Amino acid sequence: EVQLVESGGGVVQVGGSLRLSCTASGFSGFTFEDYAMGWFRQAPGLEREAVSVISSRDGNSYSADSVKGRFTISRDNAKNAVYLQMNSLKLEDTAVYFCAAAREVNTVAVGNYWRNAGGYDFWGQGTQVTVSS
Repeated sequence: EVQLVESGGGVVQVGGSLRLSCTASGFSGFTFEDYAMGWFRQAPGLEREAVSVISSRDGNSYSADSVKGRFTISRDNAKNAVYLQMNSLKLEDTAVYFCAAAREVNTVAVGNYWRNAGGYDFWGQGTQVTVSS
């Protein structure tokens, strides 16, 4: 099945930047371009939350209010990769960041489900992002 591998996590001070990468492989029947790609994060004791998602079909992207203006999601379909550029990092950004893939269908717009972890078909193992003061 599809495998997603994240990289780029690390420790950074408040106000700093990190760029996360996720590379997908193992497609069968479908391709990377059939999937919306998203970044979720989860801190200890908290619910997993959607950070940002980007559609392949229409190119639309969606972001949580908490990261708008600071994080930018992008994808490179030729490389089967999705990225999350994180700027102006805050302490509350500390979490394990997961890459996720949701197969896009004609009948349901990504904008209707992007926040819901249950709508995603494949998940990476996560990469730790720690923001320090």
